[in-house]
Order: sequence, then structure tokens, then C-alpha cells
Amino acid sequence: MRRTGQRLRIEDAVSSGGIVYRRTDGGFEVVLCGRTPQGIWGLPKGTPLPGETLEQTALREVQEETGLEVQIDRKVGEIEYWFSRVEQGVRFHKRVHHYLMVPTGGNTADHDHEYDVVQWFPLWDAEHALTYANEAEILRRAAALLHAPAEHVNGNVSEAD
Repeated sequence: MRRTGQRLRIEDAVSSGGIVYRRTDGGFEVVLCGRTPQGIWGLPKGTPLPGETLEQTALREVQEETGLEVQIDRKVGEIEYWFSRVEQGVRFHKRVHHYLMVPTGGNTADHDHEYDVVQWFPLWDAEHALTYANEAEILRRAAALLHAPAEHVNGNVSEAD
């Protein structure tokens, strides 16, 4: 038990996840994960297992949380934030690495228990549905990549463009 007035120790934390997208006649759609009792919508992400790369973590976590089999298109970037677990006496500085991903199989109905619902949203609607501003910002960065000419994105041509 922590005594009042004690300073929290600071620890770094890392997660990795993805923005799964598909092209439709109306533009792009992305997958969001929801917890309906709390009204929370977010991007799939999770913590690396020992020995996993950030990319391996992103692929595993997205598959588990969305039910979709995916492959990485390209890295979007990272977000960072702070949160505390007072009962543990810790304040965390977290970095989450995000990758654009394309579905190669699976079904959103096969998502794990972490979320109540997983569904496709039109890109603009997804940005406004996301609960956290930093996730909305990384989605805007992903949208810019999706709308950029293929030859101008990281010097690589993507099959998705």
C-alpha cells in the first residue's frame, strides 16, 4: 500500500498496433474496437511478448483484437501519453507504435474478449468516433498516407495505392 505524499516512480511502457484499412467505392474504411458499456472506441494495440519485434506484436495484437488476419503496409508513427497506477506506485510513460495494415482474411466476429464489438467505419466517421485525441491524430496521419501518391510515400510503391 502506498502512503500519501510518496512520489510515483516512472516507468517506460511500449505497445504496438495497427490501423486496418480497406478501399471501398466511397473511399476508405478502418476497423475500430469498442467497449460499449463505457462508450469507448479505439485502435487495436498491445504489449510485446518477450522476444517479439514491434511489427510482430502489431500483427499478433491486431489479429487477436479484431479477428482479422493482416499484413503490414507501412509504419504510420507513434503516439505517447502518461498514465498512473497509484496502487502500484507507478507513473507510466507509454509509446504506442502504429502501422497501416491490410486485411488478408479472418472475420471481425472472431475478435477476442477484450472488446465487445469490432466494426468497420468510413475513415472520417472513425476519426470522430475514436475516444482519445491522440488516436484520432494518428488516424489523420494514416489518412494522409492513404491519400498520398504511392511514389511519394516513404519512397515505396504500395499495392494498396
